[in-house]
Amino acid sequence: MIKVGVVGATGFTGLELLRILSNHVKVSSILISTNDNNRKTTHQIIQLFNNNKDLSAVNFDSEKLNKCDVVFFATPHGVAMKKASSLVNNGVKVIDLSADFRLKNSEDYNEWYKLQHSEKNLLKEATYGLPELYRDNIKTSRIVAMPGCYPTAVILGFYPLLKANLINTENLIADCKSGVSGAGKSPKPEIMYSAASENFSAYGLTGHRHWPEIFQELGSIVSKTNTYGKSTSNSIGLLFSPHLVPMIRGIEATLYCELKEISSDSEVKNIFEKEYEAEPFIEILQEGVNPETSSVRGTNMVKIAINSPNHDKTFKSNRLRVYVVEDNLVKGASGQAVQVMNIMFGLQETTGLELTSLIP
Repeated sequence: MIKVGVVGATGFTGLELLRILSNHVKVSSILISTNDNNRKTTHQIIQLFNNNKDLSAVNFDSEKLNKCDVVFFATPHGVAMKKASSLVNNGVKVIDLSADFRLKNSEDYNEWYKLQHSEKNLLKEATYGLPELYRDNIKTSRIVAMPGCYPTAVILGFYPLLKANLINTENLIADCKSGVSGAGKSPKPEIMYSAASENFSAYGLTGHRHWPEIFQELGSIVSKTNTYGKSTSNSIGLLFSPHLVPMIRGIEATLYCELKEISSDSEVKNIFEKEYEAEPFIEILQEGVNPETSSVRGTNMVKIAINSPNHDKTFKSNRLRVYVVEDNLVKGASGQAVQVMNIMFGLQETTGLELTSLIP
């Protein structure tokens, strides 16, 4: 049985972790740690999730975390890198849902997150936690950096095409939409009900923090040498446009690219099916089926559809559209983190994640 610690249990991803872990058959106890001074909030969390597990709370810097088997960080950037080294050196596995260990080039982290990285050696050791690409590395890792919600959708959508060398890489477009929970729990004017309801808006137009992460990973796929953090991604041209839509959960990514040779939807679909046939959390939809965020709400599933504008026989194009949907709080964050925990501890990957979609 696994003793789990969750640092930052009051945010959306922390609460989602507790929802999943509290029903995980291989988790014996959950230790929550937060710097939230509101004891009432912590008490409410314990009451909410204490039905199935030994759930208790400790101070943010408690040494009791060193007695856990694994600790999740569901915290803002800058927190995990201060604590992770001590935990890892005490034999505790670390799964970080923040951005502290995602970017392998510390200078990129400094630029995009406006912090100096204090754990460069541990940064080199960290594994990027996308199971479909790095499952074997995750198995033996002491520390795993969980992908962001947008990168999960974009990378999984482009990966089979890049791996098979089917598309031109200079003009990739990722047109993405997210529910407001992706902005976190802290109050912000743009996610207030009066601003977000009945509104659709682009944001991060001068640069979104997920862009260098996507760029890094797509470049790694293209280079085929996993050269993290080096300037080998010059062959990748990526236009990334995130949008905020008036829903709570969900991400839809519409990806545009150019095939090197004109192919039918069924031919491209076969590439995706072959690549992901053994993946428990990826479904390639049948031709003509449109992916909907509601179909994955509350689950760890990713659903993908492929479409090219070649239905009119008088018009032939090498352009391709890939549609990807996921729940940003589950496969885009906490569910995928539990999937990684399962891999690290040699468990069935789907343990605790047999979730059905929440409809409505």
